[in-house]
Amino acid sequence: MKILVLGGGVLGVSSAWYLAKSGHEVTVIERQTGVADETSYGNAGMLSYGYTNPWAAPGVPFKAMKWMMQDLAPILVSSSAMNGHTAGWMMKMLHECTGEAYRTNKNRMLRISEYSRVCMDRLTAETALDFDHRNQGTIELFRDQEKMDSIGADLESLRECGVEHAVIDHDTCIKHEPALANVSEKFVGGLLFPKDATGDCHKFTIGLAEECKKLGVKFEFNTKVMALESEDDEIQSVITSRGKRRADAYVLCLGSYSPMLVRPLGIKLPIYPMKGYSLTLPIIDADKAPQSTVMDEAFKVAVTRFDDRIRVGGTAEIASFDLSLKPERRKPTEFVVNDLFPGAGDIENAEFWCGLRPMTPDSVPVIGKSPIKKLYMNTGHGTLGWTMSQGSAKLLADIINEQETEVSTEGLSVDRYI
Repeated sequence: MKILVLGGGVLGVSSAWYLAKSGHEVTVIERQTGVADETSYGNAGMLSYGYTNPWAAPGVPFKAMKWMMQDLAPILVSSSAMNGHTAGWMMKMLHECTGEAYRTNKNRMLRISEYSRVCMDRLTAETALDFDHRNQGTIELFRDQEKMDSIGADLESLRECGVEHAVIDHDTCIKHEPALANVSEKFVGGLLFPKDATGDCHKFTIGLAEECKKLGVKFEFNTKVMALESEDDEIQSVITSRGKRRADAYVLCLGSYSPMLVRPLGIKLPIYPMKGYSLTLPIIDADKAPQSTVMDEAFKVAVTRFDDRIRVGGTAEIASFDLSLKPERRKPTEFVVNDLFPGAGDIENAEFWCGLRPMTPDSVPVIGKSPIKKLYMNTGHGTLGWTMSQGSAKLLADIINEQETEVSTEGLSVDRYI
């Protein structure tokens, strides 16, 4: 088949890879000058296969109000973004803040994340991609004993899904991350995910795009996707800034911009552009830097090690499509990296970045067939697009190829919102 992949982020390029591997003629359409130049560019760098949690959880509404009154708030709401669309999405998310919904959503997310780990292992064994890849796990670090004692429900979900994990004490945290010995009084213990990994998503996607080209995948850069033309509930063509393109199938990988494209087709895709920030610091003292990823549970900030850099990702801002870089938004990420790993990175020469995480109300991505013939979706991964990229793309390719999938597709398609 001739397939058009709409979007050149990590999800789009990964989809192209698996579709081309199965023999299809694939073209990726991307509005930027290269791949992974938007949301996939500066994410936290975590391949958090085990550390996978829905944002909607019991108690989150109360916590969110409390967080927003903190100086170093992990979640912020921009007054200029408060409108009917934002309020509607927030109400949908509130409906997911029950114990039953949390367990259902977490299990669906873990299913994709764990599968993605398997697919990533296969890919890295097959290709020689260079993306600062490390397989040394993630530690969710707890500053407060009471909070650490309250993770029973999460542990139950991890056991149900067969995710390897371990509750570790203070000294074991230091054993895994020796630099934490410098701030020994700052934490009480952690939750270790030994099979989690790290890597530079931007470098990975560029490398995978080169592998795609070897399989014949074509890339049309500087090309905006304007609209989808349909007739009798079937996509006929995609209208781009460079004219119409026709194919046998179309794959939607436009992240936060996906709802705009399918709304005229009558598909209400509840994806919100949750703004996130990161800092990337050159390492100036490797002995004081993390070895893998440390997630500060209190501030929801991840500190991740690349080969010669530290990536610090955090802060969720409800700001619609505002991509302005506000200096005050650096505070949480700067505080955490300086507090946990003082002297490790050059904060004065850090690269400050923001991007839009395509969040669904239940935090579960939208993967599979759409109600419109020939249109498929691989979007809405929120903060876990990098983590879920390989499993999502392989799953989608199997669906398009009408092959039996290696994991269940239950609860993943857009049908759950219709």
